Amino acid sequence: MSDATERDTPEVDADAWEKACAEDLAAEKARRRAQYGPPPGSAAEELRKLVDAVSDKLSGLQAPLLGAVAQGAVEQTLKQVVREAKAVVEPVIERNPDVFDHLAAAGSELLAAYRSAVTGQEGRWTRDDDEASGGARGGARGDDRPDEGPSSGEHIDLD
Repeated sequence: MSDATERDTPEVDADAWEKACAEDLAAEKARRRAQYGPPPGSAAEELRKLVDAVSDKLSGLQAPLLGAVAQGAVEQTLKQVVREAKAVVEPVIERNPDVFDHLAAAGSELLAAYRSAVTGQEGRWTRDDDEASGGARGGARGDDRPDEGPSSGEHIDLD
């Protein structure tokens, strides 16, 4: 090869794209932490925080109507109950942290199903009220479009 065709090829970093993405992701996480605070932990961590907060609150609880002797007995009993509750909850959280995530997700799904049922029922109540009062409005939204609730015609009683 001649000198004209030989060139020093610059060294290419094969991981440059990966590094740039990681830097961007870290910067975005830092921005969100600064704006919104730390992200919530897993459901197991949140349960542990709840148990700690309740135990702290109970340990600081004072009963003003009790005498000094009774107050001491109540405090000892509360501390013992809190210790026993922690002793029961901690091993469950340690052995099954994913269970709490699944329970939280299931709770969210149940809440969504409940909201859907209530929204459909409210639409029927509103439509029934409009028809009973002789209103000329169509659906529950006040226009001529039909209500988007379940079309089976059956009523859902949540009471």
